[in-house]
Amino acid sequence: MTSFVDSHCHLANAQFEPDCDAVVERARLSGAEHLVCIGESIQAARRARDIAVHHAGFISHTAGVHPHEAHAFDEARDGAAIRLEIAEYGAVAVGECGLDYHYDHSPREIQRAAFAAQLAIAGELARPVIVHTRLAEADTQAMVLEAGRAGVRGVLHCYTGSHALAEAALDVGWYISFSGIVTFKKWSDDALIRLVPADRILVESDAPYLAPAPHRSKRNEPAWVSLTVARVAAARGVAPAAIGAAAAENARRLFGLAPRRDG
Repeated sequence: MTSFVDSHCHLANAQFEPDCDAVVERARLSGAEHLVCIGESIQAARRARDIAVHHAGFISHTAGVHPHEAHAFDEARDGAAIRLEIAEYGAVAVGECGLDYHYDHSPREIQRAAFAAQLAIAGELARPVIVHTRLAEADTQAMVLEAGRAGVRGVLHCYTGSHALAEAALDVGWYISFSGIVTFKKWSDDALIRLVPADRILVESDAPYLAPAPHRSKRNEPAWVSLTVARVAAARGVAPAAIGAAAAENARRLFGLAPRRDG
């Protein structure tokens, strides 16, 4: 059994309300050492916090506002809520935040303002930032480079973008995370998987979204990260255990998680 850390799952999503504890237990039994539960809105962050408290030591939570909801982002109100989750309740990262020019649910200038505010909070509180980017490479690269040069660290999650953006993020100390997308038949960029150094690679479920093959179209869950680990390992020509261990250690370093307890 391959051990791993799921660096990005949405257990606060309503799809998990009926059986969240069972989902968490399946993750444990499948080799998960830790789960990072994403708060992509203030409300989701609070639910994620409750889940993390219920599974103390095994689940951590984050707090941020997704670009889809940037139109409702209020820097004073939501910034204060993110700071509270980090300072008082132990959220390990800011996010999920970023830019999405595919759906454009929020005006692009509003997305950039909300993203910039959250990058600033990450810098202020010395926490990493979890970034969603889709069809917004130029603006994402510019903002990540500026933040990275100012000392902010983070991860481009569920990454499927260009080599150029990945390299720019890596150059300023950021991490790259791969999801079940790498198991899809349409995936054709194993060179991207090989581009990321072993000390900067993460793996994730993005549950309940993007279930890996052979579970396509099903509700995704963290237990299936082992399939993503196996596919990443195959692309890099190494054993799954090596990728699982490296990605887990990287997640612990990035998010400040407790060291692995052997035995």
